[in-house]
Amino acid sequence: MLLLVERICKLYSKLENHHHHHHHQSEADVLSVALQAFRSDVSNCLNQLLNSRPRLEILSLPWIQQCFELLPLINKAFAKLVVDISYPMSCWEVASVDEYLNFSFPLLELLNSVSSSLSHLQHARLSFAHALNLLGNSDSSPSLAIKHLKAIQPQSSSKDYGKQEIKEDDDEKFSSCKERVVHQALMEIKKISFWVCGVVLASLSGEAKPYLEIKQSIAWLNNALLIDVDSCISDVIVEKGEVLKEVKEVNDAAASLASAIVSGGSSDAAKDLERNLGVFEQQLEALEKQVDDLFSTVLASRNELLVHVRQHQQ
Repeated sequence: MLLLVERICKLYSKLENHHHHHHHQSEADVLSVALQAFRSDVSNCLNQLLNSRPRLEILSLPWIQQCFELLPLINKAFAKLVVDISYPMSCWEVASVDEYLNFSFPLLELLNSVSSSLSHLQHARLSFAHALNLLGNSDSSPSLAIKHLKAIQPQSSSKDYGKQEIKEDDDEKFSSCKERVVHQALMEIKKISFWVCGVVLASLSGEAKPYLEIKQSIAWLNNALLIDVDSCISDVIVEKGEVLKEVKEVNDAAASLASAIVSGGSSDAAKDLERNLGVFEQQLEALEKQVDDLFSTVLASRNELLVHVRQHQQ
């Protein structure tokens, strides 16, 4: 009887071990498939940006808008990943919480810097618009209008953009496979998000400094598509030192108007500047909305995570 019981126990133990191994293998497969799907979504987004080059000129506001659109798209892909692996923020361990908080805060700072650059361009646009108003006012001196037609200058900054350092962590830091998956996804989001902000800041400010410092802090790009896009950007911003297409067009139109005022025939030149300013304003406002929406989304996610942290501490 005892021998029979012992055999039954051994058989049951083998079945339990087999079930546990099968469950573990099944979970590992689900996590692997979910992470691959996330990476596929990110690659599709980068492909769209890469394929937009023939129809959209790099360093134009429409191209920057498409570049910036990467950020909400990859955030949406990350949200899908978290659902697919059944690992909501409320379940995150300390490592994932720290990872997200340490990523989201500098991202919010970068978005504030983008907003500041947009405000600088809007201020310059208003100065040009004021010059047009002065020309339309018979009581105003044309020479006064010329003073408001000075070209938009690059916006230099002493800010250190290189503090968004990204380091790989040892696998031992993570207590579960889900933690490791979240970490790997966040690392990709970090690199792309900081890289995009560097590109956008350099394009809007007319200075390569933000792009170069942020790119150096990222240390390396491990996505082949991102490397392809970056090589195009580097050539335009660093090697050629080009300025934003719309800024060049507005500056040229303002310079033409200033010359026309001096020579006494400013009507056509004024209409040309007015047309350029109208397009410039619409594109700046569209980008401002993108920045504001993303800032709100990141801030809301950060606040939600902090609420869960406080609940766990109680």
